[in-house]
Amino acid sequence: EIQVANALRRRRLELEGRRRRQDLERRVDEQMSLLRHSNEETIRRFSYAIEVRNRETGDHVGRVGDGCALLAELLGWSEERREALRLASLLHDVGKIAIPDRILLKPGPLTLDERREIESHTTIGHRILSGSPSELLTLAAEVALHHHERVDGLGYPHGLRGGSIPLEARIVSVVDVFDALTTNRAYRQAYSADDAAAVMRTERGRQFDAAVLDAFFEILPDTLYMWQDSAANRHAVA
Repeated sequence: EIQVANALRRRRLELEGRRRRQDLERRVDEQMSLLRHSNEETIRRFSYAIEVRNRETGDHVGRVGDGCALLAELLGWSEERREALRLASLLHDVGKIAIPDRILLKPGPLTLDERREIESHTTIGHRILSGSPSELLTLAAEVALHHHERVDGLGYPHGLRGGSIPLEARIVSVVDVFDALTTNRAYRQAYSADDAAAVMRTERGRQFDAAVLDAFFEILPDTLYMWQDSAANRHAVA
């Protein structure tokens, strides 16, 4: 009887310990979920403030983030890595907050000095985001710095070539340019999706990583559908 009682007591302790661990894991998961949502909300609000100042139409940063995540999925990335890229890409143009309106909103061609000032948004964004213990902000800093590099080495700010450009930045570059081309800007009307794709194909292996660009065109119909669906949902809420 003593052995049976001891066995039952050990079993109760095991079950209680298991319940405590499960409860702790559940609370940790809840807190991590709240933290992730808090981080995303903060990043979205910050990126939206920049976008409003830049007078871009629609939700440019949201489309870029969703497009990057979809492209990363095709490339075989884990869900965690895709989500990190989606959030980091929302801040790719954060450095534009320091660019004067007379340059940022200029409807005509930029002078050489104005072009240099616009290009400085990459290094400014990197300075804003770097130095944080957050892995997400570290990734965002890297994307902000390198998303205008070109695989042929003719990009900015450092003229990196090919694989020396972080893959995350090469992905953001493709999605960012496509969305920019298909959106009305102060200095031009939007391209159609077909015309934008044709323009970008001429830069395959020059401005854009060939494998990333090919993968993007593979998912382009899904990307356009996702962007249209997101726009419809925003209008419905409004």
